[in-house]
Amino acid sequence: MDFRVYLLRCRDNSLYCGYTKNLDNRLEKHNKGTASKYTSRRRPVRLVYFEEQETISSAMKREIQIKKFSKKEKELLVKNQQLNLI
Repeated sequence: MDFRVYLLRCRDNSLYCGYTKNLDNRLEKHNKGTASKYTSRRRPVRLVYFEEQETISSAMKREIQIKKFSKKEKELLVKNQQLNLI
């Protein structure tokens, strides 16, 4: 089982962190307003970062870790992933 920890950029430029087993489905739910109270008021959202984790436990731990990051640290995650895609 692969889980993904992800960051979404909201309409107000805030970043939302979560984890899921099915990233496409979860993103669709966020944009429909049914995934979380936070993102439902900040739609549309777009995926700007994700990483894979092998277990739900590791995904939950990583999500907690990222949620404790400052906005600047989260933006660095996004920037570094974008650089790796080039």
